[in-house]
Amino acid sequence: MTELRVYLPIEDLQPQFAAYLSSPLRARAYPPFRGQNSLIIEVAPALSIHRIADLALKVAPDMEPGILFTERQFGLLELHADDMKDLDAAGKAILKGIGAKATDQLAPKVLYHDIIEDLSDQHAIILNRSRDGSILVPGVALLIYEMTPALFACVAANEAEKAAPDAVINDVQMMGATGRIFMSGTLEDMQTARDKITQTLEKIKGRSA
Repeated sequence: MTELRVYLPIEDLQPQFAAYLSSPLRARAYPPFRGQNSLIIEVAPALSIHRIADLALKVAPDMEPGILFTERQFGLLELHADDMKDLDAAGKAILKGIGAKATDQLAPKVLYHDIIEDLSDQHAIILNRSRDGSILVPGVALLIYEMTPALFACVAANEAEKAAPDAVINDVQMMGATGRIFMSGTLEDMQTARDKITQTLEKIKGRSA
């Protein structure tokens, strides 16, 4: 039996987050572009994601898969399209195929968030050692936000960018035990982004773990 862990439609991909999804590390297939829409699915056991991909791409073959990945326990698929109707059709086919509802997914849980003001140069250097781009600079405010399941970091980052478009997305960790977001900018923008992430996660319906 396939367990639905995440069913995550994301409308209007923002420039920075779309670029993140298009990076060679994450986009192992077709890269998404700003303004497109996305549907992200996570299921268990991991290999059942291939049935999910089959159900989706046969009902809406014009969609493009950006990520198809299997972890130790979970499988995830990212699909994107210009028209949200294609993703809606794919989503309905997926849910019907596994006998689930969107609300059968896990509800997101906030684990931690904080805003670090006036980032020190030593702190920035340590964090930048694991960055390939969008580096942190001393003096900015740094928002850190952690939640579970990890994939909810995707919609959180995209909505945060909408709310604070001048902020910099430094990292979005969307795979693993938890999801993590690192954003930087002015203190006011970080407060706006933090509040938007919290509001977004609170609106997502699902079951408790």
